[in-house]
Amino acid sequence: MESTNQFKAGLVPIIGRPNVGKSTLINSLTGSKLSIVTPKAQTTRRRILGVVNSDNYQIVFVDTPGVIDPAYELHNRMMKQVKKALSDADVILFMTEPNDDISAWEEKPLKNYVDLMQETGVPVVIMINKIDTITKDRVETLRLQWEQWLKSKFSEGAVVAGSALTGEGLDQLLDAIVGFLPYSHPLFPPDQITDITERLWVAEIIREKIFLHYRQEVPYSTDVIVTDWQDKEHITIIKAEIIVERESQKKILIGKGGSAIKKIGMEARKEIEQLLGKKVYLELFVKVRRDWRERNDYLKYLGYE
Repeated sequence: MESTNQFKAGLVPIIGRPNVGKSTLINSLTGSKLSIVTPKAQTTRRRILGVVNSDNYQIVFVDTPGVIDPAYELHNRMMKQVKKALSDADVILFMTEPNDDISAWEEKPLKNYVDLMQETGVPVVIMINKIDTITKDRVETLRLQWEQWLKSKFSEGAVVAGSALTGEGLDQLLDAIVGFLPYSHPLFPPDQITDITERLWVAEIIREKIFLHYRQEVPYSTDVIVTDWQDKEHITIIKAEIIVERESQKKILIGKGGSAIKKIGMEARKEIEQLLGKKVYLELFVKVRRDWRERNDYLKYLGYE
């Protein structure tokens, strides 16, 4: 076991608005696809841990849902996860991107989360993401703006510019975070990079395919739960339910002659086989659970605390 006077470790929740790149960052830093990534906002719904290990530090990143003004009970539970992550933080990683309006963080509902960040009293590292999409002059302007904002809100912190997609600036980001971490024993074994179960991982892969292939309200009205898992010698048999709110959504998901659901299943199965390293038989069922995003019983069934 590492000596605590040399080794640093801590929990670092990633906070930011939807689509600033939190999931892309956690996947880049861990070198594994832990969080699903789509161009649509609010893809991440659950708290997901990603552990970055080094000889002298361990950073436990917490990918959280994007900060929103809740419209459903599901959203309330997502925002509870953000608040819980903040309350456990050793350092907060606040992610922004070039189109993020600083002034919006001075008004509710976003200001509520700034207040919570201030209450923790822990250092805040701001990452300006997606700098590969703007000029160097624009990067410097944003850096100065966010540094001024940081100093006005928090007693300790740093601003780093980078790109979760290209990897630019990520070494500087890790250095900045490690500088604020407490001395501690590792929180997880050195070979562990997440606390996600294989069942949840598989459900998230299926949900990602739905987000990528469907438009408008269908992805947001959908969730996935693995209901049966049988490991056999040469194959794993998985059954999963895709939950929707209305019959019309079920018809869209299934498609003509089952063509749409078959495509989702094929794409998900290929990725799941890569994850598990063996052949997979995947069977998908679409179930209507009216207004599940507002129903405590359904939300509990789907694992939202």
